[in-house]
Amino acid sequence: MAFFNELGKKAQEVAAVATEKAKVAASVAGEKAQAAAELARINMAIVSEQREIEKNYKTIGEWFVSEYDGEVPDAVKDLVDTIVESKKKIAELESSKPQKQEDPEEAVPTPSDMKVCPICGAASDSKFCPQCGAPMGE
Repeated sequence: MAFFNELGKKAQEVAAVATEKAKVAASVAGEKAQAAAELARINMAIVSEQREIEKNYKTIGEWFVSEYDGEVPDAVKDLVDTIVESKKKIAELESSKPQKQEDPEEAVPTPSDMKVCPICGAASDSKFCPQCGAPMGE
């Protein structure tokens, strides 16, 4: 009988150690999950700020080109010329599109249905921006 009592005590000790190690492992896993969530939050904030910078650079560039039309400094003249050529190509391609017969049952989003993305400024009628994937909000 002493053998079984001793065996029971050993089993309880092993179970107590295993329980303590499981608690420590769960605590470490929780801390790692919190750290990963915090890292993801920070990375998302960085990406959001980078998109904001890109949007502002784009706005500055568009303003610059429209403001100094024809008087563009030599340092950016090649880039502006490339943009002008690209706009011409886009206009040509747009005009060469076949005219689509509209289906009366097909819902066409009206301007009132469109939402503007708070991150990149793209317009869409969906819940998420088709350009950057951000939620479109209200």
